[in-house]
Amino acid sequence: MASVSTQIFGIVNITADSFSDGGKYLDPQAAISHAQDLLSQGAHVLDVGPASSHPDAGDVSAATEIARLESVWAGLKALGAPISVDSFQPATQRWAMAQGADWLNDINGFAEASLYDELADYNGKLVVMHAIQAKGIATREAPPEGDIWPIIFRFFEQRIEAFERAGIARDKLVLDPGMGFFLGNRPETSLEVLAGLNRLKRAFDVPVLVCVSRKSFLRALASPNETPIGVEQSGSISLAGEMLALEQQVDFIRTHAPEPLAQAVGLRRALLEK
Repeated sequence: MASVSTQIFGIVNITADSFSDGGKYLDPQAAISHAQDLLSQGAHVLDVGPASSHPDAGDVSAATEIARLESVWAGLKALGAPISVDSFQPATQRWAMAQGADWLNDINGFAEASLYDELADYNGKLVVMHAIQAKGIATREAPPEGDIWPIIFRFFEQRIEAFERAGIARDKLVLDPGMGFFLGNRPETSLEVLAGLNRLKRAFDVPVLVCVSRKSFLRALASPNETPIGVEQSGSISLAGEMLALEQQVDFIRTHAPEPLAQAVGLRRALLEK
């Protein structure tokens, strides 16, 4: 049975080279207006990314990330919704914690142990993402040979054990198995994980977040030929993937388009409550 309490993370990319919307929201006022639109569409949390993480993204320093965040922070806080900061750079994460960010979202799964004492004292939530890349952004490398699930389980077992030794409370954690190029360059790997998301919660009894929105593995699946459909055509296949995540009892879904997902969640809730 799908969760009836799934919350939606609305994506706010304050970047110059996002795969999904380019530099459309790099301007602070555009970003704040977009965040307001995401909330009006049904997002519960604003997930703010000051740097892109797709394979073709350029390097962005922590200083630039912080400057981008500073330019929108007051405006986003005024909207009243919880704010998540999507960065793997410790300096950016420290800045976000000092500003009272409600969430930290790390595609490297908080690989920097030097930060752990501060994370133990932090009052917010931590999205701990698995990726086949140990550090940095996604690449186009092939996934490991064989079943990906033992690799994902081992990653979270080791990370949670390290967190517990550092005094980071388990109830702060939300697990993200990664999707798309974070699992490698073969769509089949992401499809395998999408089909088995419920295994993650059963294994660790920790909430799960997933993001399939506009991912190339879904766009390739929807294509009538070998070329993935464009981002602008990916709404239907993204929603289909998100519905499959709902059926896997995912607690949080991160998306570029909250409105259709919020409608789907509402419909699912109405059916489950009958």
